[in-house]
Amino acid sequence: MQQAFVLSSRITAFSSPQSSVNRSFPSHTPTRLYQEGGGGRVSASVQDKKVLEKTNTSNKNGKAQQEPPEKLDTNPPKGTRDFYPEDMRLRTWLFDQWREVAKTYGFSEYDAPVLESESLYTRKAGEEVTQQLYNFVDKGDRAVALRPEMTPSLARMVMAKKGGLNLPLKWFSIPQCWRYERMTRGRRREHFQWNMDIWGVSGEEADAELLSAMVTFFRNVGLTSDDVGIKINSRLVIGEVLTELGIPPEKFAATCVLVDKLEKVPLDAIQGDLEELGLDRSVVEKLTQVLTVKSVDGIKEVLGEESQAVKQIKKLLHLCQAYGIDDWIIFDASVVRGLAYYTGVVFEAFDRKGVLRAIAGGGRYDKLLETFGGDPTPAAGFGFGDAVIVELLKDRELLPSFESTGIDTVVFAMGEGTHPAAINVAKCLREAGQSVDLVLENKKAKWAFKHADRLGAKFCAIIGSEEYANNEVAIKNLHLGEQTTVPIGNLSTWARESKLGEEC
Repeated sequence: MQQAFVLSSRITAFSSPQSSVNRSFPSHTPTRLYQEGGGGRVSASVQDKKVLEKTNTSNKNGKAQQEPPEKLDTNPPKGTRDFYPEDMRLRTWLFDQWREVAKTYGFSEYDAPVLESESLYTRKAGEEVTQQLYNFVDKGDRAVALRPEMTPSLARMVMAKKGGLNLPLKWFSIPQCWRYERMTRGRRREHFQWNMDIWGVSGEEADAELLSAMVTFFRNVGLTSDDVGIKINSRLVIGEVLTELGIPPEKFAATCVLVDKLEKVPLDAIQGDLEELGLDRSVVEKLTQVLTVKSVDGIKEVLGEESQAVKQIKKLLHLCQAYGIDDWIIFDASVVRGLAYYTGVVFEAFDRKGVLRAIAGGGRYDKLLETFGGDPTPAAGFGFGDAVIVELLKDRELLPSFESTGIDTVVFAMGEGTHPAAINVAKCLREAGQSVDLVLENKKAKWAFKHADRLGAKFCAIIGSEEYANNEVAIKNLHLGEQTTVPIGNLSTWARESKLGEEC
């Protein structure tokens, strides 16, 4: 018998990287509707014997009665945000800062769908991101997920071109990402993330370029190396220690993911995961000893002068010195990052006061394309979330004010039949490059001036009966309190001169 499926719109978090897609639905939601004696979709109302009672809106006296509507929950879903105009001005400002840095460094912007195939993210290395997916089965029975990060989408796009892209490529994006995770200050279930990636460069030159771009942003918004530091390390450090301990290379990525968790949980909490990998406690204890080393010389003593990890870190530090950002950079062997695909240099920007969680992070992921069946391609990049940096800028009192709407002039028709003239005035000013708010209702002058003040407008243009008769407009400078009369034919000149006056 053919079955008709009704898919719940509720999105569930992925339970574990080993399990199949969580396709369970809320108990109150029908998952299957069957039509007795045949196939096809059946309306729930056909099956409901009491449907007539439920749709009868008359009371006992035969008079129509209205049920009070269910009150709307005005809160956005937990972990998400509304962006009112003032919030949007902040967000636009931040994105503009990111875009300006990306442009300065010669990066091109790209984007990808927020909805991707779930298989793009379900790696088998025990990553938190895999367990935090917002995933569901769509009406075409496809397992899909809201993107938790952008890098896999970038890899998919590069693969789609089948070698048709000219390398190296330097791309950036500002996607919205979704993760069902525990919320803290600066951590939500959705966030926007500035991504900068360089593909096709195998040396540490790419890593240093990315670090320099990150520092340029910090400097542009008023932060210093006293506010923010960037910890650097290399996954090769752990790799060389594991090799010395006789751990096979195929367990490298999963071990790094577990070691990254030690910053949040005690060793006992991951003991079971270690045993699944075949690693005894002594291996991790040896690793944790190495990860407490805070100097390159200390790592050199452990790994030796000819260590590739030591050479890589030394070269990166030398390049950072050439960029003039060495005061921001700190070597810290404990930084491994929690994503399995990192292969070399890794880094993490942090609040030096220790109040906030990681500000940004990234590293080298040379083998990511191979995991998707593509050709080996060196790549490095970082992700930089919007939530933490805004909290940091608030703490340091470095955020500009976003109360002003950016409107230059409010145009107000005060006299009888003057609205068409006000439209013409607004049109002239807009064509001259001004942002203009035209009052669309009949209001008193007192209201118009208060309205202009609320908007933070610079000028108020008034067309009264007298001005209309003389083909003029009265313009009040709301900052200086001065008022002047301008012929409508000279509005473009006035708009340009007022702009020049502000710039001076």
